[in-house]
Amino acid sequence: MGRRIPFYVLGMLMLVGILIGRAACGLLCPFGLVQDLLHKIPAPKIKVPLKIDRPARYLKYLILLVTVILLPLFAADQTGIAPPYFCKYICPAGTLEGGIPLLLTNESLRAAAGALFSWKLLVLLVIVLASVCIHRPFCRYLCPLGAFYALFQRFSFYQLHLDADKCIDCKKCEHSCPMAVEVTKNINSPECIRCGKCKAVCPTGAISSKRVRSKK
Repeated sequence: MGRRIPFYVLGMLMLVGILIGRAACGLLCPFGLVQDLLHKIPAPKIKVPLKIDRPARYLKYLILLVTVILLPLFAADQTGIAPPYFCKYICPAGTLEGGIPLLLTNESLRAAAGALFSWKLLVLLVIVLASVCIHRPFCRYLCPLGAFYALFQRFSFYQLHLDADKCIDCKKCEHSCPMAVEVTKNINSPECIRCGKCKAVCPTGAISSKRVRSKK
């Protein structure tokens, strides 16, 4: 039997990417909110050096390629079905929002939890601790869905605009950005999650959002 590709899921994700790009990460993602709240905890904050930060951001694309595309395609069983490798081995959101609540309320599941769940707890713990010191580390470095939406960022209907005539180069936008985007250089960077913080802190109103219309 041939491998089954969930085209309806892929189509829905592509539609979201085309419409709003990574605004889905900034405005809709529950685990993004969790990371934002964790970062508010009073603790020393870490600015990741550029020589580490920039190459590390490609890791989420590698995770997308390997765990979401290649493994399901080439490691499926005879029925053409493969386990969701990213969700099974990495995803901290599923552990926090699904796994832990289920185990807390179901004694039989607690008894059955083994090494895999311990591994997932370790991954979650590392990301939680990192989120206290680094803004949105999961979104920056690990999330394959963010990587997927980033591919549509340049072409999405929802874009940000920086008015160079109004900009006074105060860098408040960049200091407020949870994704450490160089707003004045590339406001529609694939790393931008459209959270609106840059727009909110701009003292001159140089940043605006717009809906791209197709040209006739």
